[in-house]
Amino acid sequence: MNYKNILTEVFEETQEFKHLGESVSYIPELAKVNPNQYGVYLQTIKGESVGLGDYTTPFSIQSISKVFTLAMGFSILGEKLWDRIGVEPSGNRFNSIIQLEIEKGIPRNPLINAGAIVVSDILISHLRNPLKEYLEFVRRLSKCPNIDYNKSIAKSEKDYGYLNAAITNMLKHYGNINNDIDDVLSFYFHQCAIMMNCQQLTQAFLPFANHTEDFSFNTINLTSSQVKRINAIMLTCGFYDESGEFSYRVGLPGKSGVGGGISAICPQEYAVTVWSPRLNKKGNSVLGMKALELLTTKTKLSIF
Repeated sequence: MNYKNILTEVFEETQEFKHLGESVSYIPELAKVNPNQYGVYLQTIKGESVGLGDYTTPFSIQSISKVFTLAMGFSILGEKLWDRIGVEPSGNRFNSIIQLEIEKGIPRNPLINAGAIVVSDILISHLRNPLKEYLEFVRRLSKCPNIDYNKSIAKSEKDYGYLNAAITNMLKHYGNINNDIDDVLSFYFHQCAIMMNCQQLTQAFLPFANHTEDFSFNTINLTSSQVKRINAIMLTCGFYDESGEFSYRVGLPGKSGVGGGISAICPQEYAVTVWSPRLNKKGNSVLGMKALELLTTKTKLSIF
């Protein structure tokens, strides 16, 4: 497979869509990012790599971080994790509070805000220094020791995070938050505010693509079966209430973030990240969705 030629074709063919969509506006720091940037990076499990455009430019990974915290929580609790969180697609907005009330404080899945906040509470309960240990895990996954939090973005999320605060209070009301609400929210906002580029995110997702190899990063260990289950959750829940559309058009497990990034994996083949800050109405990168659709069409590789 000539990934360099294919990805170059994809990159060129998607240029006509660069003006579509809008950057996220409810996090002021993210609204300052140049919306015309566009990068893509692919790496195979055999070591072949291709990068185009702004693939070395760091951006806020936002909800892509939920895959990393899920891996940590699953490693710590195993199947007991699902006592507090479901594994079903939400069908609603990623920050829906109505659904959480209907389901009496049990989030539909770990990749919507409510589910990720419960995972944050779990990590706070089990880690001595959650911020330090989470950052160390991400650095080990990506093989990059310089990755760090963007404190300005974390503060911006805190200052305008009224809905996430409401979600956390409702979780607390139903007994699904054990720690101090402010501590849980602070950790959640920081995990979303990590800065990574396409290359670093792709490297961090490779262990999820190569699930036949041991997933072992310091104290975070997952079995092959657990990695496959995380991939299943990414496929069905990784794109908010557009997960079905992504599965239909792209056919890969992955996760998006409102910072404009999308990371995805083709099992036993490659990991790929696309970044473009302009989002569609569902909160997913317009160029990211289109680029990955073209990638799987041209390679004829998906999980189906």
